[in-house]
Amino acid sequence: MAASSTSFSSFRYGDSLSVVAISALTAVLCEAISWLLIYRTSSYKSLRSSIDKASKKLQSMKSPSSATPSSSSSSSNPSSSSSSKGSTMATTTSSTSSSSSRARKMDRVEASLKESTRDLSLSKFKSGAVVAAVLFVVFGLLNSLFEGRAVAKLPFAPVPLVLKMSHRGLPGADPTDCSMPFLYFLCSISIRTNLQKLLGFAPPRGAAAAGGGLFPIPDPKTN
Repeated sequence: MAASSTSFSSFRYGDSLSVVAISALTAVLCEAISWLLIYRTSSYKSLRSSIDKASKKLQSMKSPSSATPSSSSSSSNPSSSSSSKGSTMATTTSSTSSSSSRARKMDRVEASLKESTRDLSLSKFKSGAVVAAVLFVVFGLLNSLFEGRAVAKLPFAPVPLVLKMSHRGLPGADPTDCSMPFLYFLCSISIRTNLQKLLGFAPPRGAAAAGGGLFPIPDPKTN
């Protein structure tokens, strides 16, 4: 294996392609583990379905078209002015009670959505430790293979903050040299995110909109 790695690295872009290929394989392995432990379970499918339904319901309730239309045309007959005033007051009272009832329904749907989102985040802890262990082992392997070596060339000199990450552990002062950890970090984020979207494993849109998660932001309405 060492001989094949050495021969592959002898190509012009051998180190870069090695890191990208290992990142892609790691992303596939992590998603396979997540599917085995989480995505194929009935509890995950049920939570995802409830989040999607609650999110669609909440969006329809928040849309302007779902609001009660305000009352209409004023009468041109002067003799009906008193009855028109009474009708307006009744309509206003009915509209106020309807809007408050609608607000309570929206609060219940939002609470249900946040609870489902929190349960979904907790269910992912099962595979989180396994995936973290895999990433730790792969990073250690890559670090031992490419320690102190520039695996890629950046097309420009990065800003100082990025330079500290992209040039970390590399000899010399060439700011366009890219270290393995920086390239691996970029590949891991981009490849796994797009792979999740491709396979349909990306988090539901309603989960991000609800802001539930493990540590939800306190609702000011309850304070």
